Order: sequence, then structure tokens, then C-alpha cells
Amino acid sequence: MTGSKFNKFVEIVKRLRAECPWDKVQTNESIRAATLEEAYEVVEAIDNQDYDELKKELGDLLLHVVFHSVIAAGDNRFNIDEVIDLIQEKLIRRHPHIFDEIVVSGADDVKRNWETIKLKEGRISVLEGIPGMMPSLQRAFRLQEKASKVGFDWEKKEDVWKKVIEEIGEMHKSEKEETRDELEEEVGDVFFALTNYARFLGINPEIALRRTNEKFINRFQYVEKKINESGRQINESNLAEMDKFWEESKINLKGEKLNGKNETNEFAE
Repeated sequence: MTGSKFNKFVEIVKRLRAECPWDKVQTNESIRAATLEEAYEVVEAIDNQDYDELKKELGDLLLHVVFHSVIAAGDNRFNIDEVIDLIQEKLIRRHPHIFDEIVVSGADDVKRNWETIKLKEGRISVLEGIPGMMPSLQRAFRLQEKASKVGFDWEKKEDVWKKVIEEIGEMHKSEKEETRDELEEEVGDVFFALTNYARFLGINPEIALRRTNEKFINRFQYVEKKINESGRQINESNLAEMDKFWEESKINLKGEKLNGKNETNEFAE
């Protein structure tokens, strides 16, 4: 049943490509931003634990996968069958503990094997495959995670924290003595070191920061609401009043669900 539904879906997309004036003129490049947006909407639905919305957003993302493939087929580059063949082959090749006779003791072994297999496939560096367009905080996390899988890592969490403190000290020193470019580099080092410490705590910093962003939005909008109730705009208030409502928001909004609360670190395939 699933196969016949998927085939019907592909045929619908092909028809749209052939007959719809808008779909006809699209390219892989013209819809790439929309593809990224759809991926973010999938993540947002997961963060909100809105599974009805997730079902819809996964459909939108599937549309982009098929549409990109249909466009490529029209340009004689590849088709959806080749896309499926490649991912099937990769999954089988990179899971020898399932499809071959390799024995693993747990998830850590699987991750190490995964990186070893990728190197055997011709990759020059274990750091290959992390998109440059990925948000920088998540990218730092993935770079550190990949290096760790081949043994390039700190042994003790306490030493990682010492590195965070060291980098903060260098940033403060650079603020007084160095150029803006050098200061920017030191600020980046602080974020990188703190990301590494979060990894040692088992926390994905991208997810953690998303939660904090949402918390800030909720609390700041509470401040705006309280000021608006007095017939004024936020720019007609002052810091003392805004701070009072901010502290109030911590009490009145306590216990409200924060996005990403139950999300765990993912193993990127």
C-alpha cells in the first residue's frame, strides 16, 4: 500500500511539473530556501510536540524531496529511484551489525563504526559532511562530536570547564588589548569551548539555546502585554518598570511548556 501511494504521489508531482506554470519554471536552486524553511518547520513541530502539525510538515518536506528529484530528472541528472537506491545502499553498508556479521556492544560502537566506514568510502576527513550552511552553534557541536568518535577528545569534564574559563579570560584580555578581528576570534573561542562543555553534559547547545530564546520571547512579550494594558507602548516605559514585570513573568509563566523540553541529542545519519 505504501509503495503504491508513494508512486501516485510522485506522479502527481510530475504532473504539476509538466502542467503548472509556477512548477514548470522552478529549479533546484530556486526552491532551496523553501526546502530549508520546511525542515525548520518540521523541527518546530517536534519542539512543540504537535504531532498533527508534524504529520503535515513531514508531508511538505517529502514534497520537496520528490520535487527536487523530479526537477533533476528533467535535467537528466538523476531521478527519485536513484535517490532511493543510494540511501538504501548507504544504510545497509553503514549498518554491518544489522546486515552483516559485525558485533557491537552498544550505540557508541555504532557511531565509531559509522565514521570508520565513511573514511573507507573515500572521505579524506572525518569532519566532511557537516554542511557549511548549518547554524554555527550546531555545527560546532557536530564538529566536536565527530572528532570525539575517533578519540580526539578531552578525558575529563573538569578540564573542559577549565578551558571555558581560560577562553573567557582571553576574551576579556583581548577586549582591552587587541583589534576587533582578534576579539571576534576570542568570542568565537568562548562559544566553541562552552559548546564542548555542553556536549560533555549531554546537552545539545542548539536545542538549549532555542529553549532559552523561546523563554526570552515569552517573558518579554509578558512585559509588553503588561505595559500595553496601561495604554502605553513598550518604548514609553523605563528599565525599572520593565524589570519589575520581567521578574513578575518568571512567577506567572513558571511551569509553562518550553519548546524542545523533551528533545534528546540526535544521531545524524
